[in-house]
Formats: sequence, structure tokens, C-alpha cells
Amino acid sequence: MAKVMAGKEPLRALRKRFASQTSTDKLSAQVRRTLVTTLYTQPGSLAIGAINGIASTAIAAWVSQNEILYLSCIVLTVIAVARVTAALGLSPEHDGDSTRKLEVIYEVGAFSYALALGSIAAICIVMNASAAVEVLMVANATCYGVGICARNAGRPVIALGQLSLVCLPIMFAALWVGTLAHIALFITMLLLFPAMASITFNVFKVLRDSIASAETSARLAEKMQILARTDVVTGLANRAGLNHAMVETMMALEDDACIALMWIDLDRFKEVNDLLGHPIGDRVLSEVARRLRDVAPEGATIARFGGDEFVLFSPIRDRKQSEQIASEVHAEIMRPIRIDGDRLEVRASVGVALLPEDANDADTLMQNADQALYHAKIGGRAQTRFFDQSMTRDLVRRREIEDELRLAIQRDELSIFFQPIVDLETGKIRTFEALVRWFHPVKGELRPDEFIPVAEESGVIVTLGNWITAQAARVCAQWPEDVTVAVNLSPLQIRAPGAALGIRNALREAKLDPHRLELEVTESLFIEDNHATAAFIEELAAEGVRFALDDFGTGYSSLGYINNFPFKKIKVDRSFVSGPNVGKKSEAIIRAVAEMGTQLGMEIVAEGLETIDQVQAVREAGCTLGQGYHFSRAVPDYLAAMLLAEEREGPDGLRKTA
Repeated sequence: MAKVMAGKEPLRALRKRFASQTSTDKLSAQVRRTLVTTLYTQPGSLAIGAINGIASTAIAAWVSQNEILYLSCIVLTVIAVARVTAALGLSPEHDGDSTRKLEVIYEVGAFSYALALGSIAAICIVMNASAAVEVLMVANATCYGVGICARNAGRPVIALGQLSLVCLPIMFAALWVGTLAHIALFITMLLLFPAMASITFNVFKVLRDSIASAETSARLAEKMQILARTDVVTGLANRAGLNHAMVETMMALEDDACIALMWIDLDRFKEVNDLLGHPIGDRVLSEVARRLRDVAPEGATIARFGGDEFVLFSPIRDRKQSEQIASEVHAEIMRPIRIDGDRLEVRASVGVALLPEDANDADTLMQNADQALYHAKIGGRAQTRFFDQSMTRDLVRRREIEDELRLAIQRDELSIFFQPIVDLETGKIRTFEALVRWFHPVKGELRPDEFIPVAEESGVIVTLGNWITAQAARVCAQWPEDVTVAVNLSPLQIRAPGAALGIRNALREAKLDPHRLELEVTESLFIEDNHATAAFIEELAAEGVRFALDDFGTGYSSLGYINNFPFKKIKVDRSFVSGPNVGKKSEAIIRAVAEMGTQLGMEIVAEGLETIDQVQAVREAGCTLGQGYHFSRAVPDYLAAMLLAEEREGPDGLRKTA
């Protein structure tokens, strides 16, 4: 009995260690679920173990011809079949089966089988079965207990519980018999507990730490993935997040489902950043994002595509619903925004494309929405446009023109025509405005309003503008020194790096005095890029180049521009001279501009003069110069030279002013 008491010390130590491990082991629900899942992996190993135990018991019963062992074999078979059936029928991946339910079901089967197998071995010892039968059952039970500790180490309670239920009946039977060999068996099996417990807990710790580490890595990866797909300013999806959401939505889309993609662009948002600063600009973007969330339908994806562009991607019932959503989105964005007491008017252009009406895949859908947005912007901004097939034809046409325009510059298919600007008092030609013409070898003459916008969109305008300036300067150098040449400049040309250098090179190569070159700019230029424009004008004006304000009165007219920049000439737009709305108001505007020009020492040019009555009216209003078909259309350089020659020879010049 002293040996029995001595054997209790390792058991106490084992129970203490087990209790400590259990109390301090705070596993997350997901890690615990994963560990329980390991119990149900490879159900084939359970079947093999069950077959081995049943076969061993059957052999023992047959050799000893013992009815109790036959009955035990039947009980063991029932338990084994139930365990294998449960392992095959339950799935840890099924959310309906709780972790605790899976654990309890496994425990019942495992503990029942272990107790039955250990009891059968104990029966063989107590009933003094043959040595071969006793060795067979004891070895089978002990090997099962040892093997199960490794297999079920993910749940030490179950693993060591099975080991205990297998071994304790055998140990008690050995003590009951009491022979030296059986006492030795008892001690051996007693020492098996701490050894297997140490191995089980070590395996469990490695397994638990590996799973916990994998779970942590998975959470970090998921967090990083979310961050990689989220815009930091607005909290919306970014471009990567939008692509991911679109792929998932398209994959889950039913055959008869519809999708709307709305491409939203904030008009003139650059002015907010330039005038108020980027922090205010970011707050405006965040407010727009909040408004989009408020009006977006359930299941929609909202993304900040970049800069001041947003995309709303949403399943819809039909086109009517998409029109309603677009209307709500546009109205919500256009509401005034108040930031730090300031009231900001934000305008937006919206392009909409539908699937499957306008496209069959996500890429085409985005392209078509972009096309609709482009037409909304060129149509006057602050409006919504839905895609239609004519936009695709326009795109093909623009791309065709862009490609051919690049070749046209290389092949000298472009020509410069010159339209005279006449002194309304003397009838003398004071200036020629250089106008580009494109005579396509196949398509004939292409209008400037057809290819100039394409040149601006594609960036070809920089090359084209420098070429026009160089050609105009070269021709002007052949004229009398009192005649100047005027060249229109695109805002993109002015913003291009080295813009002023391109103008100076043209003057140097043509050997033209800078005072004989006039550069015409429009009012919109100052709205979009005031600083770059100021630097450009100041640099060239210092060298003697003259500047004229073109199309005055049609854009964002401001006397500040006239006061801040060294303009020598203002051109009154033709709509005040020969447009359908010409009347007393337009005449009053012309008189006011002319009076201002007189006081500031500027010349005022009236454009679009077509009749003698118009000429007389603008002259009486105070305009000093005139331009239009009444005097001459734009002509090639050799005809411009002839006009000058005739003027110099004749006494009255182009006396169509009388």
C-alpha cells in the first residue's frame, strides 16, 4: 500500500499542472474552434483504431471462449460505429454546430470507447485469461491510450481523459491480482501518466501557438488588406477596393440583374485647394463622401477613384431606378457646404453607364461611364449624362483625329491663314491674326473646332501651338515693320514646361522683334492657373511681347485681370456685335468697354464684323479696331502679303469702313 500512496504523488502533480494549464489557457473562440476541428480530421484513423480494438477483443473472446468478452466485443463495436458515424456526420465547418457541441459529442464517444477498451483489458487480467490474451488486450489498450495523446493533443482534457480511462481499469486490476509482475505493470502505467502528459502539453502548446500565430497573421493581413483598399481621406474604397468589389459583385450577379456605374467629378475643385488650402479641400471631399453614403442604395459600393473623382457602383432594378439615384446623388452633392462658417458651392458632373444595357463587363462599363462624364463636362458641366452609343463613335472619331493630327504636323498638312485686324479710323491693316487650317488629303478641310479640342485633350496642343507661333513669326518677319501678328494660346500650352522658351525660340529663329508678336489669351486661363499664367505673361512682357485679352465678356470677366496684367488690347466677343441678342444692352456693354480702354490706353477690337452698319456702330461706340468678314476672311500668307501690298499702293487702304 506504501507503493500505492507513493504513486499518488505523481498523480497530484499531474492534476495540479493540468489545473494550472487549464486555468491560464485563455484561448480565443476561433483558436479553440480550430483545435476542436483537429479532433474531427482524418476520421479514417478513428475507423482503423476501432477495427483494431474490435478485432483484438473478438480474438480474445474466441481464444478464451468467454461470454463476458463476447458481450464486451459487441458493446465496443456499438461504441466504435457510433463514434465513426458521428465523426463523418458532423462538420466543424458548419456554423450551426457549436464548438461546445462538437466537443461534448466527441468526449462522450472517446471516453466511452477508452473506458470500454480499458475495462476489457482489466477483465482479462482479473479473469486470469491466458498470457497471450492478457498481453494482447493490455498492449492494445495501452498503445491506444498512448497514441490518442498525440492525436488529440489539441484538447489535452480529452487526450489525457482517454489515457486515464484506458489505464486506470488495468491498474486497478493489476493491484487486485497483486502479483509482482502486475505490481510492476501498475507502476509502469503510473509513470506513463506524467510522461504522456508532458508530451501532450508540449504538442498542445506548439499547436496552440501555431494556430494563434496564424490567426494573428490572418487578422493583420486582413487589416492590411482593408487599409490597402481604403482611401485615407474619405474612408471610402479606393481604386483597388472598387476593383475588388466590382469583381465580387459581378461574380455573384444573376443573369437578369442590372448594375449602374456613376462616375462623379467635382467641377473646378482645384480652385478650392488653391484658394483655401488642401486641408479644407480634404474636408470638402470627406463631406461629399458622407453625402454619397447617405443617398447610396443598399449594396452599393462607393469609391474615391482619385483626386476629385468618385465612383458609385450599385445593383439596380431598372434604368428608371438608376435615373432616380443619379438625380439624388447630383442634388445632394450640389447642396452648399459650410466649413468653418464659409459657404462653398460645389458643382459636379456625373456620367452614368448601365450593365447590361451599355456594357457586358466591368472594364467596358467603366469606359462608357467615363465617356458619359466627358460629355457631361464638355456640355457645360454641373449636369448628368447617360451613356449612349453615339459617344463611342465620338471617341473613335477623336482618337482617329488625334493620331492623324500628329502625322499631319510631321507631313506639313497644316497651314496658317491670316485674318486682318483693321484700324477703324484709317482702314489700314494693323495686325493679322494667325489661324490654323487642316486640309486632310482624304477627308478634305477639317474645322478648327473639331481638331483643336482633341489637340488640347491629348496634349498635342503644345506641339501644335509652338508650330503655329513659329510659322506666324516667320511670315510676319516678311511684312512691313508696322504690321504685327496675333497668335491664340491654349491654357495647356502656357502650363507646359518651357512655354516661354518656346515663344522666344520662335522669335529668334524668325528674327522677329518681340514687339510685333501679340499673344491672345482667354479669361478662363486666369481662373484655372493664375500663378503659372502670371509668370508666363510677366516673363514675355518684359521682353516686349504684347498680350491681348480675347473673347472678353463671355467667360468669368473680371476687371482684376485687366488691372493685374499688361494687356495692350481687349477683343470684344462677336456675340455682342453680330449675335442674335444684339441690342441696346450689348451696345451699352461695348461702349463701357471702349471707354475703359480709352482711359487705360488700350485698344478695343470688335470681332465678327460682317456689315457696314456694324462697323459704323462699333466705331461710334468707341472701338478702335475691327475684325470680320466685312474686311476679309482668313487668307494664306501670300494673299496676306498681297493685301498689304495693295494697301500700301492704294490711297485709302481697306476702305470698307466708310
